[in-house]
Amino acid sequence: MKTLDIVVPVYNEEDCIEETFKRLCDVKTLLLDKLHVNFLFVNDGSKDSSIDILKKLAFDNQFVKVIDFSRNFGHQIAVTAGLENSNADYVAIIDADLQDPPELIVDMYNKSLEGYDIVYGKRLKRENETAFKKITAFGFYRVLNSLCNLDIPTDTGDFRFITKDVVDVLKRMPEHNRFIRGMVPWVGFKSAPIEFNREERFAGETHYPLKAMLRLAANGIFSFSLKPLKLINWLGLLLLIFSLVSLIKMNLLSATILFVGAVQLFAIGIVGVYLGRIYEEVLKRPLYIVKDKYNM
Repeated sequence: MKTLDIVVPVYNEEDCIEETFKRLCDVKTLLLDKLHVNFLFVNDGSKDSSIDILKKLAFDNQFVKVIDFSRNFGHQIAVTAGLENSNADYVAIIDADLQDPPELIVDMYNKSLEGYDIVYGKRLKRENETAFKKITAFGFYRVLNSLCNLDIPTDTGDFRFITKDVVDVLKRMPEHNRFIRGMVPWVGFKSAPIEFNREERFAGETHYPLKAMLRLAANGIFSFSLKPLKLINWLGLLLLIFSLVSLIKMNLLSATILFVGAVQLFAIGIVGVYLGRIYEEVLKRPLYIVKDKYNM
């Protein structure tokens, strides 16, 4: 019988874990005659009682596997750890907050049997999210696709079902600044969406406030596009034209100096981001540190 690992990154989800486990068990039951299913929880340095709950689940259930980080390394790194510690025929990725319905994993598996190596959840509706978040989420993928030479599916997250072939390629991609929802379509393979309405969190508060969303967006852009660097060339041309105009109209001199200074700082900032990313890769530090493992 083929195997499925359901990878669940966890950060301060003490109020959600038991309900998530219950619903994942329902999925396991539905797939009982088709797949041998394990749950692989990755505790990303939670500061609440998440690890205690996970340890108890692992103690009571051999199919519950837990990786406990030494500190918080971030959501994308937690997902990566789950992928790297899986040798299953299939891997499903889902967050612990239950905004993405675990039951959809069964539909994803059935869809994969049609010959798809990647089946991803595509959000049609977002329950109880602010208009600002909906607008920014709508615009993010469209801006990202316009900047990247890569077709990243719109209105998707990391909720997906992938085959071992895809996982094996992802394991050979060691970059520190990871954007899983861009890395998966980058590897290629045949993919298909499963549409669903995204629910509100089961409990607790979102771990993706505006600051985290902006950081994730920047990571996606700088991981898959060189167009920000090309933008500097166009800004240089614009500055040249602006400077020529200022020679004709000297009263624009002060404005020109301020404009040039601002653009220079902006350009240096863009270059600095790329250099910083190169620096992080050159250090060759491990992506994460594992404190403990359970049932592994």
